[in-house]
Formats: sequence, structure tokens, C-alpha cells
Amino acid sequence: MGLGTRKGRDFVARHGETVFNAARRLQGDHAHTPLTRAGFAQADEMGRALRASLGPKPALTLWASPTGRALQTLAVIAEHLELDWHGARTDARLVEIGMGSWGGRYYADVVAEVGPVIDPATHALRVAPDGEGYADIAGRVGGWLADTDADASDRLIIMHGISSRVMRGVMTGLPVDPALGSPLASGLPQGSVAMIEGGRETVVHLGGGHAPV
Repeated sequence: MGLGTRKGRDFVARHGETVFNAARRLQGDHAHTPLTRAGFAQADEMGRALRASLGPKPALTLWASPTGRALQTLAVIAEHLELDWHGARTDARLVEIGMGSWGGRYYADVVAEVGPVIDPATHALRVAPDGEGYADIAGRVGGWLADTDADASDRLIIMHGISSRVMRGVMTGLPVDPALGSPLASGLPQGSVAMIEGGRETVVHLGGGHAPV
């Protein structure tokens, strides 16, 4: 994909806190882990921030990971924007990193077995032995970007912590991290929204989330 070729702006949002986040369990690509009350509050904050920036009924194409937590977050934001949630599109390439046999387990239990699972320098999540690698994430999100590059509209994309960091890195042309095999943008708290336009990123709303993934 040619960087900066899209004419529209991309608002990339990280879903709100879930019951897995609150319990400090590795969530990964689990299909449905419901939002907590804090997660719904974060979605409300994103909706208010986007409405303040874009106004009611903005010309936005709605996209989301097909997971329940992403769609719940989108539903709240869409209500603030007075947009029809039913018009949203989903794509499995927008899901979170696949955690393999670590998925659903408590962080503490995995750390007790294998040591730290989060790099303190980059906050990158360690890849599970049977999990998805960062290069694979870059390949799938890059494929989605290439397939939708002709869309000239502004877009709202509800994603996840790790997969959105990889996609934002691809979209802004960050160098490939040799240890990961992909670019990786800086981490943003849950409930955050970043705008990418012409390959440049601006944080529209910094969320109050605290869970690492």
C-alpha cells in the first residue's frame, strides 16, 4: 500500500475496557468479552470527543473488528454521532493479536510459567508459542488497508490495543522493528482515538483506560 495515498481521514479507536481487561486476563482474539461499566464510559467519552470535533451526523464510514467489544464500543459512539450502527462494516483482519493457548488465561499465571509477557520498553505483548506473530498482523491489516485504499471518505475504525498499534505503524510509515518483524506505533490507553491523515497521526482523544491489552 502506498502511504498517504488515501484522501480521507482515518479515526482509529481502541475499544473500551472489558471484563477480561478488568480481571487481567489475556484477551487476544476472543470473539466476545463484554465491556465493563468503565468500558462503556470510555466509549461515551470517545463519542463526545468525536462529536465535538466532527459535529452531528458526520460523513463517516463506520468500520469495526467483528468482536463484541468493538461493536459495543461502536454502538455507543455511533449514538453520540447520530449515525446508524447497522450501517457499519466489519472485517476479521481488524481483530486483536491471536494469543493461542495463552488466550483467556490470567496474566499472573502465564508470567509464573514463562516470565514477563510485556516488554517494558515498547509495551509490546510477547508472542505466545502457538500465537500470531507481529509480521502476520502487519500482513493482514496491510491487506485491509490496500483493499480499502480507494475509499475517499473519512472513516471511523474500532480496533484493539496491539492490532491498532501495528496498523497505525503501517499507516504512518514507521520502520519495521527487527525484533517484531513489523512497525509498532506508540501505545494509547483504552478509549483513545487517533486521527491519521496523509500518513501523519494526531491524537484526537486520549482515553482513561489502564489495562495493557
